Amino acid sequence: MHCACLEIDSSPVIPFLLAHPDINVNANSKDEYTPFYLACENGYTSCVRELLKDSRVKVTEPDGDGRTPLWRAACWGYLDIVEWWIASGREMDLGRPGDGKTDAIGVAKKIDPWHSAVDKRRRAEIATLLERFKSDATQTRHEVRVELGLLDDLAAEMFALVVFVSDGLLQINGTTTPSPAARFFKIATQLPLELQMVLCFRQVGSGREIIPGKVSEVAFKGLARRLLWSLFFI
Repeated sequence: MHCACLEIDSSPVIPFLLAHPDINVNANSKDEYTPFYLACENGYTSCVRELLKDSRVKVTEPDGDGRTPLWRAACWGYLDIVEWWIASGREMDLGRPGDGKTDAIGVAKKIDPWHSAVDKRRRAEIATLLERFKSDATQTRHEVRVELGLLDDLAAEMFALVVFVSDGLLQINGTTTPSPAARFFKIATQLPLELQMVLCFRQVGSGREIIPGKVSEVAFKGLARRLLWSLFFI
């Protein structure tokens, strides 16, 4: 796992490693670095994203000197990592203000003469983003998810599910309402309000383009079944 987190294009391997029954996702190297810490230190966003999905990964575990993964990412100006971290909903240790090894906001604000204009801009954006998160974590997480397109991706999957359920492909509730729109909205009302809004927008703006033809119907049925519990119980 440490080797995988030292290679920029090794993210496809990480899910297979995480699935191994004997994997120690938080193992320390001889320098007391966890795989997650190494991914943050090297700026490998794709690796960080894969590790953030696994609840076993201790994302706040410091190195041997007490530096946290978030501090390291902020120190090097890795804005993408900070954004995906916030969007993931995982815990974040912003550190103690003024602490040179944990204060993520402070280190992002620290500008050295050798920093390029791009570095300065990214660090400033990280500092602003983390301050927003500190002030209102829920709202900031929502805004970042919108910016990254996470809600849009989720809405697309949910839309496919709702369309197939409402068209009777899964034969839920024996719905026989004549109007497809009526069937759609009847089931969509069981979703959280935020998803309802996105789904309604897609229904009006691009619904016909999302509904697949016969060739991909089987694949979308599988998707619908996998997301069925999300539809009724999230």
